[in-house]
Amino acid sequence: MEFQVGKQDLTRYGLPEVDAATVDHFLGAADEAGAIAVLLSAGDPNRFPEAIDVAVVLPELIAAFNGRLRGAIIARGDESALGQRFGVRVQPTLILVAKGETLGLVAKIQDWSVYIDRITKLIDRPRGQAAAVAVTIVPQHRTQGVEL
Repeated sequence: MEFQVGKQDLTRYGLPEVDAATVDHFLGAADEAGAIAVLLSAGDPNRFPEAIDVAVVLPELIAAFNGRLRGAIIARGDESALGQRFGVRVQPTLILVAKGETLGLVAKIQDWSVYIDRITKLIDRPRGQAAAVAVTIVPQHRTQGVEL
């Protein structure tokens, strides 16, 4: 695995690397175990230094949720393809998936309380129920010729 935290390879935390060919097997195994899959699309840590922070936090989140989460790192070469599949727009992003449904994304590094709150809401939401948007913000002015 190329993604390393300092000199520590993330596989030392038991986080496997998945790619386009193996991700569905990983997701299926998480479903069979009754867990929510959490995939890290880290991006290039040289471009996105906070990817290292998210990579360090992920095993802690898995531990905090007492077996409800199963984590994996997306292989760098397949981040684009899998990012399109799961709706990733920025990196690093944690992708939560259960039973073939993308439950939600948590982008960038967050405060611990934000992770706990967002992940709890995502995994406790009834399956099949779309995430609600509480407020839509539309600018009062628009540049001529630009559609929002």
